[in-house]
Amino acid sequence: MEHAIITEGLRKRYGDTAALDGFDLRVPPGTVCGLLGPNGAGKTTAVRTLATLLRVEAGRAEVAGFDVARRPDQVRYRIGLVGQHPAVDEALTGRQNLVIFGRLFHLGRARARARAAELLDRFGLTDAGDRPVRTYSGGMRRRLDLAAGMILAPSVLFLDEPTTALDPRGRNEVWEAVRDLVRAGTTVLLTTQYLDEADQLADRICVLDAGRVVAEGTPDALKSRLGGDRIDLVVRDAGDLATAAERLRRVATAEPDVDPDRRAVSAQVDDRAGALTEVLQALDADGVTVADVTLRRPTLDEVFLRLTGRPASAAGRSDDTLEVPA
Repeated sequence: MEHAIITEGLRKRYGDTAALDGFDLRVPPGTVCGLLGPNGAGKTTAVRTLATLLRVEAGRAEVAGFDVARRPDQVRYRIGLVGQHPAVDEALTGRQNLVIFGRLFHLGRARARARAAELLDRFGLTDAGDRPVRTYSGGMRRRLDLAAGMILAPSVLFLDEPTTALDPRGRNEVWEAVRDLVRAGTTVLLTTQYLDEADQLADRICVLDAGRVVAEGTPDALKSRLGGDRIDLVVRDAGDLATAAERLRRVATAEPDVDPDRRAVSAQVDDRAGALTEVLQALDADGVTVADVTLRRPTLDEVFLRLTGRPASAAGRSDDTLEVPA
């Protein structure tokens, strides 16, 4: 297949609200596509529609080579879905959970037990496989969720905010598990509220806003849309902040951003080395002490703000408030 996932003009409404309003997407096989967007952008609606949990109202969608509306049975046979909330039973062991999922997928008893053992090993849970899930860490539970979504070794896996509420160690465990799946050939469609997660995992990123794609590309390509690098300065004395902003303004390609609480000023520049040298020499001549200075690429947070008009922190959780069909 040239594309594991295709959508063309996909639409979905909840009353007067358009959750998807002409959603177009193409995801090559064996890659990770990250869906980003603020609260209510349509991310979870898109996943649930592609996973056949919601009806296609208008437009077209294909997953693993099959039309979602016309052949939902074939689509379901080829996908896995890991939602925002754990699907495993905490009173059962990890192994028992996976065996039950195997039986639900119509595997025979022996094959279900064998598949459970394979997945426990693949996700690094063999030693914990016979312990109740309530004793697992957050990262271990999420890896078990991923394992449950891989019972039939799906060619396409949908992950809806897979690391929400996990600590950094748990997130890293899940990230590594996702990388292993992709290396084995699985295509992943990932929704996330963590922009660093998309930066870490996604080959391509699709930014949604109001049910439409407003930008698409690799993380580096999206960052390059902001143009140039950025200089971040932190001055030791808050009284010097205005001077630092003026010096940075002279070399910047856009108005600097000033943060009085952090005594910081940041601006986009074209000539990274030359601009940094000029600013530091000017501040030294002014007697301004610089506590910290960074020369960096734009972040996905800044791209998100430019594209949607909202910071990433405003994205919150995904569009669950729109997800219960009337």
